[in-house]
Amino acid sequence: MAWIYLVVAGLFECGWAIGLKYTDGFTKLFPSLLTISAMAISFLLLSIAMKTIPVGTAYAVWTGIGAVGVAILGMLLLGESRDILRIVCLLLIVSGIVGLKLVSSTSGTS
Repeated sequence: MAWIYLVVAGLFECGWAIGLKYTDGFTKLFPSLLTISAMAISFLLLSIAMKTIPVGTAYAVWTGIGAVGVAILGMLLLGESRDILRIVCLLLIVSGIVGLKLVSSTSGTS
């Protein structure tokens, strides 16, 4: 269950990172409230996941999901570069996330 919390925390990290773009420096109320809410949920779920997943693994996976997710959303929503080398680098991050899951030696992993 901890891994599910961690993945969902990573998805909320994507939400708040992209949300920052729309807050306009926290001057727009609704986007700011959504962004702050996503931050709180992301950190809460990360902290729950860290009860059983080692901190280094949990943080690396959380930031990896966030980095890859935000890069993909940047390409889809903000017209950022879709260069093949950029995509290959994102795939390397994904392979690292999968590798960390495979070698994790925590109880309760699924």
